[in-house]
Amino acid sequence: MQIHQEALKEAKAAPLWYDPDIVPEVLQALTSDQQCELLIVGGGFTGMWAALQVLERKPEADIILIEQTFIADGASGRCGGFLNTSLAHGETNTDAHFPGESARLEELGTQNMKEFLETLDRYNIDARYEQTGSTSVALDEDSAGRLREEYEAAKAEGAEVVWLDKERMREEVDSPTFYAGLRYLDGQDGVIDPARLCWGLKALLLRLGVRIFEGTKLVDFKPVAKSSMKVICSGGVIHCDKMLMATNAFYNKIGRIRRSTIPVWDYQIATEPLTEEQRKAIGWFQSRHALSDYNNMFHYFRLTKDDRITYGGGGAVRYYFNNGTDMKFMDAPARYEQLAEEFFETFPQLEELGVKFSHKWGGIIATSTRFCMVPGTAYDGRVAWSVGYTGHGVGASRFGARIAIELLGYEPSDILELQFVTKRALPWAPEPFRWFGVKLTQLELIRADKNGGKRGLWLKLLDFLGLGFTC
Repeated sequence: MQIHQEALKEAKAAPLWYDPDIVPEVLQALTSDQQCELLIVGGGFTGMWAALQVLERKPEADIILIEQTFIADGASGRCGGFLNTSLAHGETNTDAHFPGESARLEELGTQNMKEFLETLDRYNIDARYEQTGSTSVALDEDSAGRLREEYEAAKAEGAEVVWLDKERMREEVDSPTFYAGLRYLDGQDGVIDPARLCWGLKALLLRLGVRIFEGTKLVDFKPVAKSSMKVICSGGVIHCDKMLMATNAFYNKIGRIRRSTIPVWDYQIATEPLTEEQRKAIGWFQSRHALSDYNNMFHYFRLTKDDRITYGGGGAVRYYFNNGTDMKFMDAPARYEQLAEEFFETFPQLEELGVKFSHKWGGIIATSTRFCMVPGTAYDGRVAWSVGYTGHGVGASRFGARIAIELLGYEPSDILELQFVTKRALPWAPEPFRWFGVKLTQLELIRADKNGGKRGLWLKLLDFLGLGFTC
């Protein structure tokens, strides 16, 4: 057995964040008919942020939230916990899809993050937030050159950025694969424990009077007269005035939502808490910056409060034919072995010091063709949604929830006039073209990463169509 396989042998197949000491009791499922003003479908970040923001605008609102399994079971409790102010997945993507709105969306992203963190303080939610900042790391000379150009452009625009050459980068985080780094100092980007955030919001909503039913599946719904909805669930029927669909990557009965996103599986591994010797071997613990490598198929890695390293992304990302979302896809030994091997390529000194992995898990990212959230409405404005965060949902989901509740009439503002809200996302192609397109794109992105970032004809075509992942 190879060393990376041996290091994975005892890893638990569950998200690191599901600490048994803090996992809350699963609430009772719906067992009778109910009535409410607002029904929220989905117990992840978007659904819970939506409920809270409605109550902050209208304290007397009567809200029910249903979740098919349990709070934090979806992407919200399985992600890496990277907190970023970006709403549209970077300036390049923003300019490509929403020309002229970069400055406004940057301003709104900063405001959203400020309010996000103020909420944690105001309600005493311990999400283990660390204002670590972020560093993008080049893995070869070509990408170092392109990253340097990005640094020069950011510096010219007045951003607080620091250039780290090879020697300084390796002083900060010692990896033989690192050629250079670009560190962002401004803003409040950092890391959190995503499940603790979910469960903190859950406890808060219960205190505020929201009725939450876990283990409750949405079966069907239809409009009633001109002002309400009849929602059939496992266990009962809910009559409501408005609905907010916070299903993200999971199946939704509204065709526009189904066509606007695809579910992409992303896998992660986590080490056991590092010893003092292991910490000193990589030197990362002085800055604690969240890291990602400067590739199309990028890895992301961070430190936790108890000094573990979580590591995910890269070529282990997968789309499964016909929108596969079944939890059977978390059983993916080859993906975890690939990540472990790449981890030890990044930190070979940790392999020598016998680092083991304690957890391995997968989660589903909802990816849209514009690589950021997609809001919308149906049934004469009685149903709204915000889905498709494409990996940036930890912070952006709060803003997505704001858009959705404003679309439902809860103190609407001028943000509803932005292209970001009004412009429809291009739908994904039907199967089997979808699978072939995603697979080809992934292979071409990997090829570009191996070729100094040079994009081939297929990627250039996607760029021309506004479908290239260029941020």
